[in-house]
Amino acid sequence: MRRRVVVTGIGCVTPLGHSPEELWKNLVAGKSGVGYTTLMDASSYPTKISAEVKNWSIAAEGEDPEVWAKRSRHTGFAAAAAKQAVTASGVLDGLDPTRLGVYTGAGEGQQDFQRFGRMMVAATADGEFSLKKFIEAGLDLLEPLEELEQEPNMPSSYLAGMFNAQGPNANCLTACAASSQAIGEAAEIIRRGEADAMLSGGAHSMIHPFGLTGFNLLTALSERNDEPERASRPFDLNRDGFILGEGGSMVVLEEYERAKARGAHIYGELAGYGTTADAFRITDTHPEGRGATSCIQMALADAGLAPEAVDYINAHGTSTTVNDKVETLAIRKSFGEYADKIPVSSTKSMTGHLIAAAGATELIICLLAMRDGIVPPTINYETPDPNCDLDYVPNEARQHKVTTAMSNSFGFGGQNITLVATAV
Repeated sequence: MRRRVVVTGIGCVTPLGHSPEELWKNLVAGKSGVGYTTLMDASSYPTKISAEVKNWSIAAEGEDPEVWAKRSRHTGFAAAAAKQAVTASGVLDGLDPTRLGVYTGAGEGQQDFQRFGRMMVAATADGEFSLKKFIEAGLDLLEPLEELEQEPNMPSSYLAGMFNAQGPNANCLTACAASSQAIGEAAEIIRRGEADAMLSGGAHSMIHPFGLTGFNLLTALSERNDEPERASRPFDLNRDGFILGEGGSMVVLEEYERAKARGAHIYGELAGYGTTADAFRITDTHPEGRGATSCIQMALADAGLAPEAVDYINAHGTSTTVNDKVETLAIRKSFGEYADKIPVSSTKSMTGHLIAAAGATELIICLLAMRDGIVPPTINYETPDPNCDLDYVPNEARQHKVTTAMSNSFGFGGQNITLVATAV
């Protein structure tokens, strides 16, 4: 018999809140976390807005901010979210550390561009670039462990040390699907009996020159700079791209019988996991939604549920022209006529796109929707698109009983992940 996996702890640091409850309160109120970019000078970029984590310090979680300041920004998000989740779960009590693992979907570390600039100045002091002087300047300016902070697996390594998690440890970086895939794979580890609990989720911050330049060149970002809070508008006819965000979200996954025996609070069961690839283009979703459709169907089959069991879908819903159209098509193909009866919302309209951290954040939102019987809205939905014709819960949250929720995550490279959570 396959072991059941439940969520017993949640935590997050996002542009809309530094805890799950603060995030949820602002989502239900339909607030936007988008504003003008302050983490860098974006005045010369086509996109001057983003969804930043503001007024936050890891000191709020009892950690030394000076220590974490030497680490990548997103690693601090992961650590804070993990402390919240582990504290909420109480999972460490009586748990053999070799039966606790970590699986993250975290991005790469942020580069120090000011320091790089000083290295370039030193290297060209004589009018011509000198590789030798560039290296010498780097050896003088860089700290010994700084290179490691760029590695995507650093958050999972730090988390293992924080919680003495001696079990399986891994990180995947499958673009916007990363943290959803990490959670799905972590659940599989518990199902196979290789761990009794897993700390899983993701963290990312791409609000830096390389990130902003790359997405602007891909024409993926909104340029509605005069209306930051109204820029992210998934499924709306006048959408023009997504909003780059940042943050970290983590969940504690636990084997059901263990959680029940110790009287843990259970947010829901991770009942279904689907993972496919479009096998198409790196930047474009397959126009017929073949990968997304098969992913949704795989997750439902894994959960042993009929399409009619789903009460709510948290869409990938990036606010890009093609993605929103194709996701709508994939939902219609997967649910048939029942698609018209399912509330579908994109909370990226409020949080922006947290890239690798998006999926874990949206799973937490699904769990809170089940808890409170409220479906968060898709804000900035003003003009219907004939190609996007589902119930997108426009602009205001809705009272709606949710016992089964689905979260979609579709990433660059054609990565598709669907998670299905059910009430216990």
